[in-house]
Amino acid sequence: MTIGAGLPIAVQTMCNTHTRDIDATVAQCLRMVQEGADIIRITVPGLSDVQAIRTIKERLVSNGVETPIVADIHFSADTAIAVAPYVDKVRINPGNFHRDHAIARERFAELVKVCKEHSTAVRIGLNHGSLGAYITNQYGNTSLAMCKAAMEWVGMCREFDFNQVVVSLKASNTIVMVEAYRLLAKAMEESGIVFPLHVGVTEAGNGDSGRIKSCVGISTLLSEGIGDTLRVSLTEDPVNEIPVGKYLADRYRHLTTSSLRGLKIEGKKAIATYHAPSKERVLLDFACDFSKRLLDRELDEIELISGFGKEYDEYLVNELLQATRRRFYKPEYIACPGCGRTMYNLQDAFEKVKAATSHMNGLVIAVMGCIVNGPGEMADAHWGYVGEGNSMVSIYKKNVPVLRHVPESEAVERLVELIEKEINPD
Repeated sequence: MTIGAGLPIAVQTMCNTHTRDIDATVAQCLRMVQEGADIIRITVPGLSDVQAIRTIKERLVSNGVETPIVADIHFSADTAIAVAPYVDKVRINPGNFHRDHAIARERFAELVKVCKEHSTAVRIGLNHGSLGAYITNQYGNTSLAMCKAAMEWVGMCREFDFNQVVVSLKASNTIVMVEAYRLLAKAMEESGIVFPLHVGVTEAGNGDSGRIKSCVGISTLLSEGIGDTLRVSLTEDPVNEIPVGKYLADRYRHLTTSSLRGLKIEGKKAIATYHAPSKERVLLDFACDFSKRLLDRELDEIELISGFGKEYDEYLVNELLQATRRRFYKPEYIACPGCGRTMYNLQDAFEKVKAATSHMNGLVIAVMGCIVNGPGEMADAHWGYVGEGNSMVSIYKKNVPVLRHVPESEAVERLVELIEKEINPD
């Protein structure tokens, strides 16, 4: 599969099965393909998982599946190099490819050599919050730091004469995410090294909130011509991500049009009238129609008339203002979608955390599947709930663990106790 250069936007998703459970992972991949996924990512936590993804790829091919398979790597350059011959692309995170930056460069050169031999692509996938000390010591934990880090690795690809490359700069904060991609697109153009961009809002959450938050970041960039492939990251069955991704891809290929039927602008307030076949379609159209204007502060207020009732209209307006970080009406949640590294029921835990903390407006609370998406990825969070495995959870305040090895059955209650103690110390 080829992406970039004006080709259709590719929609991807990621398995949340355990990679060593080959039957379950193959079955989930087949459901993803049936739903229309263009690219599928599978985690490869360590060397012992390389044979599993190799077998998964072989079984999918034997079933007539040609959908590219991407190996997702964290913390192990050895694993990236070992898996490269057996997949279509390897995703690495420069922030944790190796602790020593000089060694990371050397190992990346080794990976590129193997990828050239096997026609394997590479995604340089940076995430806000896991940039690594080398770059944050120079630029802080900022959008600029994300761009600078990406461009250094883009430069290495040129140095190694390797061009089968995709770049991503994901963040759960939509303002940081959009700013980082804008900086990167400009920097690549100015450097003359332009690689395809994979866009997405990481740890967007679930339900309406997750869909709106994803639309905010992705649609803003696609409307500016930034983005060649995308993922809508939801803390749900990953198959659910694909229809939303397809909507976004089709919208910005001009295959679908918004259901917006009336728009009146009064200063920095918009009054928008929709005529859509469903609540979900209003949600998607509304988020895409107004995200960029809110992020760029062209508008401050919106009045929505959807035809589905005033209560629903006010709810969507509140959700969109929160996703664009213009006004917060409830806690902000950061939740990873889960993958083969997740060792507990993430979706269930996330719902319990939301139910127990829904009254705590002004807080940012993260629910993460594992240590990879733990303290680093929840950079904006005041509090974090991070799975350890073996039915245990760590609770973080900012990026500092304040309780470890908390039984999962008690973890939500302990999290709430800590938050309430800080709010009401007496």
